[in-house]
Amino acid sequence: MPLIVLPTSQLLWVRVAALLFTCVAFSVAAHGALLPHGGMADWCIFCWAFSFACTLLVLLVEQFGLQARAPVSWTNFPITIACYASLLCLSASIIFPVYFLRDQRIYGDYWDYRIASTVFSCLAAVAYMGEVSLTKARPGEVAGYMATAPGLMKVCQTFVACIIFILVSDPVSYNYHAALKWCMAVYCICFILSMVVVVLCVGECTGWLPISFSKFLSGYGLLAVIMYLTATILWPVFQFDKQYHRGQATTRMIAVAVLTALNFLLYVADLAYTARLVFVSA
Repeated sequence: MPLIVLPTSQLLWVRVAALLFTCVAFSVAAHGALLPHGGMADWCIFCWAFSFACTLLVLLVEQFGLQARAPVSWTNFPITIACYASLLCLSASIIFPVYFLRDQRIYGDYWDYRIASTVFSCLAAVAYMGEVSLTKARPGEVAGYMATAPGLMKVCQTFVACIIFILVSDPVSYNYHAALKWCMAVYCICFILSMVVVVLCVGECTGWLPISFSKFLSGYGLLAVIMYLTATILWPVFQFDKQYHRGQATTRMIAVAVLTALNFLLYVADLAYTARLVFVSA
C-alpha cells in the first residue's frame, strides 16, 4: 500500500489554488510592496499567512492519510478552516486596497506589488469560498455540525464579533454609558459561547456538556438573539443620539452598528435553522 495518496478531485485543486494564491499574496506584499510595520499591513499579512499555513496542514494530512490520527474531528476541521480563511482573505481584499492603494503616491514596482497582492488576495477568497461550497452539507446528507448552515454561521458570528472588538477598542468607545457597556458584554458573551461551540465540534467534545448538544444550541441561540436584539437597539441610540452623546457619529461607530445588526440577523437565522435541523453525528 502506498504511503502517499494523491487523488485528483475538484476539492484538491481548489485547495491547491488557495494555497498558491495566499502564498503569492503575502510573499509579494512582504518582499516588495514597501508596507509600513504594524497596523493593517500586519493584519493583511497575517490573514494570508494564516490561511496558507492551515491549508498546507489540511493538504498534508489528507495526502498522507493521517486523518484518523489527527486530534480533531476531520469532518469539522477542514471546512471550519476554509470558512475562516475565506473571511480573512475577504477582509484583507477589502482592507489592503483601501489602506495601501487608495490615495497613495507610490509608483513603479511598489505599486505593482501592491496591486498583485490585492488581485491574489481576491482570488484566494474566491477559492476558499469555492472550498466551503464544495464541502458544506447538502440537504439530507449526514455530515459534521460545522458543515451545516448553523455551523458555518457560528464561524461568521465569531468573525464579525472580532471585527467589532477591533473597531470599539481603539479608541475605546463603550465606557461612558452603562448601556454601551452592556452592548460590549453582549458581544463578549455571545462570542465566547459561539467559540465554545466551534471548539467542541472541532475537538469532538460535545459529549462533555452536562446537557444534550441540541438543547444547548437551542437555549444558547435563543439567549443570543435576545441579547443581540438589545444591543442592536441600544448601540445606535446611546452612540448617536445627542441626548446621550455629544460627539459626532464616526465611520467606525456606524460600522459597529451595522455589524451588530448583521450579527443579530445571523443569530436569528442560526436559531431558525437549529430549530428544524436534524443533526446526525457521523
